Amino acid sequence: MAAEIVNPRGVSDTGDGAQNASDEPFDPAFALHRGGKMAVQATVPIRDKDDLSLAYTPGVAKVCSAIAERPELVHDYTWKSQVVAVVTDGTAVLGLGDIGPEASLPVMEGKAILFKQFGGVDAVPIALATTDADEIVETVVRLAPSFGGVNLEDISAPRCFEIERKLQERLDIPVFHDDQHGTAIVTLAALRNAARLTGRGLGDLRAVISGAGAAGVAIAKFLLEAGLGDVAVADRKGIVSRDRDDLTPVKRELAELTNKAGLSGSLESALAGADVFIGVSGGTVPEPAVASMAPNSFVFAMANPNPEVHPEVAHKYAAVVATGRSDFPNQINNVLAFPGIFAGALQVRASRITEGMKIAAANALADVVGDELAADYVIPSPFDERVAPAVTAAVAAAARAEGVARR
Repeated sequence: MAAEIVNPRGVSDTGDGAQNASDEPFDPAFALHRGGKMAVQATVPIRDKDDLSLAYTPGVAKVCSAIAERPELVHDYTWKSQVVAVVTDGTAVLGLGDIGPEASLPVMEGKAILFKQFGGVDAVPIALATTDADEIVETVVRLAPSFGGVNLEDISAPRCFEIERKLQERLDIPVFHDDQHGTAIVTLAALRNAARLTGRGLGDLRAVISGAGAAGVAIAKFLLEAGLGDVAVADRKGIVSRDRDDLTPVKRELAELTNKAGLSGSLESALAGADVFIGVSGGTVPEPAVASMAPNSFVFAMANPNPEVHPEVAHKYAAVVATGRSDFPNQINNVLAFPGIFAGALQVRASRITEGMKIAAANALADVVGDELAADYVIPSPFDERVAPAVTAAVAAAARAEGVARR
């Protein structure tokens, strides 16, 4: 019989998996998740009646009255300035797709503990039983007084774009869709260092992105904002271009911004002579298409668990290879960005997260690598203790420079 596992809540697990069937093999994932991965913990002691009278009535009434008179004091006398809502509708969870709000909760809990572990930021998972964009917006707006920021997570495109935009228009706290912007920030950081390693600038590069969902659209726009030479984005039907008549409004806008070279046709044809491949779609890119890329190319194949181009294949042709996996070098992992971004934004009570703040985060992340730059080290590890402080400081400074900081 497997050894008993007891988590911090005191819930025991025989280690026999989700069904607790004695003939099932031990699965550490189920053992770790039993009872959930997080809990609320008091930050002040309640040892006697004096503590109780301060933490609750009558002492708490004084604080409530002060906040009622001066609402800005909520940041000083509650947890608001230190806590983020992690909001999902469960429609685009990892590579699992639309699995619903209940099934998304393990991921949202995971996101919350990453906020705490890597950025010192408290976070609360909120899984909503609606996929209606307006209902999601209205719900979050009504929850917002409790939080200093909103991290949207695993909401499918194109609704995620609308939800983020509407929330930021109505709220005076940061709203950040990590699947879009976190991925884009870490990708830019890695790309900056890959270009530096090969003696080029962003403006010298032509990229091809596989995937026109939330991540693909955001990466394309963000890289262009940062100065990339050109980028073409491919969906299931080929390159997103102006001459296609089957584009959604989001993709029509993308067609206007991207593909200066006027490419059309398949992803594989667009890769001929390209400097950069960025995969955020899954599937497999044929090896001949990778071989057709320019010399000293970069392959960022970020689908999990199976990269669009396996590193063994990519290394035959590319100068720098990155994936979304932790068991290969150069992992493009959002945890490098979002904890420090929110920590910096909350630190200065920013009203939003601007493009300048995101670029500052990417630059700070790239700079952590410094003189250690190598083909297998263009992006630091999430466990590098320099990462979160560097991103936090850069984001806070950028918020002040852009006039969105309130302290």
